[in-house]
Amino acid sequence: MLTEETKSIVKATIPVLEEHGEAITSAFYKHMFEQHPELLNVFNKTNQKLGRQQTALAQTVIAAAKHIDHLEAIIPNVNQIAHKHRALEIKPEQYPIVGENLIWAIGHVLGDAATPEIIDAWTKTYGVIADVFIQMEAALYDEADWQDFVPFKVVDIKQESTEVKSFTVQSDKVKVKSIKAGQYITVKVHPEDEQNDSLRHYSICSVDTTIGIKFAVKRDVAGTEKGLVSNYLHDHIKVGDEILLSAPAGEFTVEAPADKSIVLISGGVGMTPIMAMLEAEAAKGRDIKFIHSAYNRDAVPFKSEITKYHNKENVQFYFNYSESAGRLNKTKLADIINGNEEIYMCGSVAFMEGMLEVFNEMNIDRSQVHFEPFGPKMSITI
Repeated sequence: MLTEETKSIVKATIPVLEEHGEAITSAFYKHMFEQHPELLNVFNKTNQKLGRQQTALAQTVIAAAKHIDHLEAIIPNVNQIAHKHRALEIKPEQYPIVGENLIWAIGHVLGDAATPEIIDAWTKTYGVIADVFIQMEAALYDEADWQDFVPFKVVDIKQESTEVKSFTVQSDKVKVKSIKAGQYITVKVHPEDEQNDSLRHYSICSVDTTIGIKFAVKRDVAGTEKGLVSNYLHDHIKVGDEILLSAPAGEFTVEAPADKSIVLISGGVGMTPIMAMLEAEAAKGRDIKFIHSAYNRDAVPFKSEITKYHNKENVQFYFNYSESAGRLNKTKLADIINGNEEIYMCGSVAFMEGMLEVFNEMNIDRSQVHFEPFGPKMSITI
């Protein structure tokens, strides 16, 4: 338990953290990797270069400081991060390493302003927060279908669109008990000419595991940071090859009451977990509005799977092609969403931020909106 004095010191540092948060987290990552280069086998270097991981960590630290009296308020975000940690096979013994380097970074960036009292307060606070993560992750490890990374054989590869391939994999070493729609698996590869392993999360397309686990990968060629793992999977992995996977993870699942209608909305390859939700919820007879935004028709994945639902009375489809019609906006969605449904959506960080702005304009209660971005969730600032 933290004393009131410790809490007061932490809360007093909030303005400083808001001003220097990302400088602190940038220094933290740089120093930690210099001291523990083995951790480069775990962290996403692309997110590091683009600043996403730094933003997410800074937002998490600030949220902890603001809610130090009631840490349960940040449990939803902690839960999302805990699932990612379990999928990456983060272990309790790694938390002291993170803590040591985070406290060093606070002192390094703040200099003389980081008094012994502030360093002591944050050391104690980090210990409490780390214990919350460790306990939550322990429960997730207990629930997982298997431990660590296990080899799976690729039994099918399908070109789902111009940029997206699906991979179906099987293993004779572990049994897949069940998959919840919206979950993801984590792939571990070691591309040639790379010093470290590379781990990436990819959403599962289907809850049907009859022929194996099916997940989808979009080839990432945008911007200066090309997708290391996505391009490796697209260019080098063939049917018959083996890849390493950790057990399915994720809390982006449909929890709406059985009699409530839902809106499934996606951008680009964000359709992947949404397809699994469509499959699972349509089979229950739930009323579904399915909205997808893509650049054009050629960019829409899973066309053959979508056609299976065209004649179902409980499913309505809406497609938006930004090349010709522009982005989704309030005017377009006002004719589709009535404001009483539960909304589940997935896409890039930019897509999610844009949609959350639209929902704010539509006065849709944020509690009705459930989302999973492709990137650290705490880096979304809306």
